[in-house]
Amino acid sequence: MIVVGGEALVDLVDDRGSRRAIAGGGPFNTAVALGRLDVSVGFLGAVSRDAYGEILIRLLLDAGVDTSLARRSELPTPQATVHRSDDGRNAYTFSLGATAFTDFSADLVPPLPESAWAIHVGTLALAIDPPAGAYEALLDREAGQRRIILDPNVRPAIFGDADAYRRRFERLARLADIVKLSDDDAAWIYPNVPLGDVPEAILDFGPRLVALTRGPSGAVARSRAVAVDVPGMPVHVTDTVGAGDSFGAALIAALGRECEIDEAALRRAVGYAVAASAVTCTHTGAVPPTRDEIDALLATTGDGRRVASETTAEPLTGA
Repeated sequence: MIVVGGEALVDLVDDRGSRRAIAGGGPFNTAVALGRLDVSVGFLGAVSRDAYGEILIRLLLDAGVDTSLARRSELPTPQATVHRSDDGRNAYTFSLGATAFTDFSADLVPPLPESAWAIHVGTLALAIDPPAGAYEALLDREAGQRRIILDPNVRPAIFGDADAYRRRFERLARLADIVKLSDDDAAWIYPNVPLGDVPEAILDFGPRLVALTRGPSGAVARSRAVAVDVPGMPVHVTDTVGAGDSFGAALIAALGRECEIDEAALRRAVGYAVAASAVTCTHTGAVPPTRDEIDALLATTGDGRRVASETTAEPLTGA
């Protein structure tokens, strides 16, 4: 089992002048994405008992995610407002105070099952205390016993002091086996380091593998021995929400428990992850792809172009 730690929240997305509430949170999306890829996965984090929280739990279960590690909180579900720019990138503002996200601390972390061979932590869970402190203590305890995977998924509007965040990130990178980050993450964490040099800079802290996504330009991945550069797959982009989470989940699924990182295996894994991200961009909302959707895109001829999908994230009705 892969244990995914972090937030489950509601994304408020503008849609033709109206605002839709859809399930979100980088770790939530990652857990769902892993489940849809038939990977054994559990969600570790606080989920509200309110109506939104009940829907979030149902969506996890529907994707095959084990929710036995989730802490049910009496506080309301946190919310994020998604602001879309003309270039298709997303910015976020958050309402986290006195919500279920904050109702998680080191003393509330349950024992992990013996079947858990990896722990994935990202986004707000790496930056905002008290949850960030709880996950940091967990990773410190489990490093060397289970594979540690980090996804910074930086949110500048709420992360605050970049220097303080960088120090925490580098502490955790020393515990990590795999670090996945985007070009935006890299630019915020290391503004004075050329983008192409960031993976090597992070490798110096000790991870086995660093993967850097570059939006439509694909992704690069580097270990101490090999490096691969995989171009993007041209698709009709409907929405980029959740694309990075799908990339990370697909990369983990493709590498598998053995985590082979010779050049051929790494190129296949990154190509699979790039395809997963591309499929997600054809959906409206953070809808991770299935294996069949990824395989279909990989099997296309020519430039791999694909028409827009009719798949749309399920609005959180009834809350």
